[in-house]
Amino acid sequence: MDYSTEQIRDGGGRVTLRIYESLKPILAAVNGAAAGVGATMQLPMDWRIASEKARFGFVFTRRGIVPEACSSWFLPRLVGMPQALDWCYTGRVFDAAEAKAGGLVQELVAPEDLMEAAHQRARQWCEQSAPVSVALSRHMMWQGLGMGHPMDAHKMDSRAIYARGRQSDPKEGVRAFLDKRNAKFADKVSSDMPEVYPFSKPPRYS
Repeated sequence: MDYSTEQIRDGGGRVTLRIYESLKPILAAVNGAAAGVGATMQLPMDWRIASEKARFGFVFTRRGIVPEACSSWFLPRLVGMPQALDWCYTGRVFDAAEAKAGGLVQELVAPEDLMEAAHQRARQWCEQSAPVSVALSRHMMWQGLGMGHPMDAHKMDSRAIYARGRQSDPKEGVRAFLDKRNAKFADKVSSDMPEVYPFSKPPRYS
């Protein structure tokens, strides 16, 4: 068996890698059971809001398999190694309160308030922020988790700041601040990502 072939890549991992690579923030609103890939596909998202009735489970060991969808990379970074190991070793299903206490979920709301809470959080992220700056910030934070020294982050930050300074959004941001008004940012994620992005490319599958 050739374990380096593309043909054995798990489908959940393909999904989470696409989510990870997204230039737009992604928010999960969870109402009901999220077990297996239902839980792991949320890990590269930026925020998780759960209803009080939601349940989560990394149930792989109870099915004789192992965590998938890149969760061995994402889960310890989100909740810490001991919590990640406990949830994966036991494979048990746990409630939303435990998910929030463990750091998997950021907000708990009543089921009837779930979608409004998600929409409100999304509006907070986008109403007054420059889309290109949000996209860059998202990837700077995620890639920073894998860096070995603060100097690596300093290099990435410096390139991004300099590149953004050459675009139109920073000028508009300063003018809006001086005019005491909301900024109207013109740069678009679809066409105006600066040349420094992507900051690094992942290795080929092998």
